[in-house]
Amino acid sequence: MFDDSFDGAKVAILRGNDVLVIRRDDKPNIPWPDCWDFPGGGREYGETPFETAQRETLEEVGLTLAEHRVFYHSQQPGPSGDTVHFFAVLWGDLTEADVTFGGEGQEWRFMPVQAFLDSPDAIPSLQVRFRMALTTLY
Repeated sequence: MFDDSFDGAKVAILRGNDVLVIRRDDKPNIPWPDCWDFPGGGREYGETPFETAQRETLEEVGLTLAEHRVFYHSQQPGPSGDTVHFFAVLWGDLTEADVTFGGEGQEWRFMPVQAFLDSPDAIPSLQVRFRMALTTLY
């Protein structure tokens, strides 16, 4: 069972050996400036965790998440102490043409999974959560 009160959600979108990432804006007043991030963000009133993940993914990269693609879902304390949900989805037939960058952040790309896990420019808490999700696949 998941906590009904939460701050937001993040989504790792796995396509084969790649994961979809967004480079955050390089602004000193935001958390983790210029770092690799996953789609996601804050909850809007009344949303479930998945609805938050779905809306944020649509806004940020133009993709509509389907629940049947979810292979991992967890919750952890976020930066403010409130709960943040983390989803990982398998989307093997996703192409670059399917993605429409919404302009939040500097760029998006498909990054090799291991490169994200090893990157000094990736958000460390997301590396940990993504690594945990991957253990459920193998």
